[in-house]
Amino acid sequence: MPVPLYQAKAEFFRMLGHPVRIRVLELLQAGPLPVRDLLAAIEVEPSALSQQLAVLRRSGIVTATREGSTVVYEPAGGDVTELMRAARRILTEMLSDRDGLLAELRETEVTAP
Repeated sequence: MPVPLYQAKAEFFRMLGHPVRIRVLELLQAGPLPVRDLLAAIEVEPSALSQQLAVLRRSGIVTATREGSTVVYEPAGGDVTELMRAARRILTEMLSDRDGLLAELRETEVTAP
């Protein structure tokens, strides 16, 4: 029996649900990066990064190529970069809405008798 689309989407978003994976995808928006550069930027243990890169690789969201002894990662397609941009836009909107609500609360607090 095939997996319902909503379940497949939930599994996809669960796969993205780790800060190291998100940070890797953010960094890869600028272009392919070797593991050593990812390690320097993320500052996690090599084994932790390796584990998270494996999850991204298995899911097909990133690809890895070997250049000599160096492994270079890049997004599997432009949609990954667009997804990260969309997430940033959505978060920006959510946070700006909260800022507006916070400002309104502060104004009513000052003017309340």
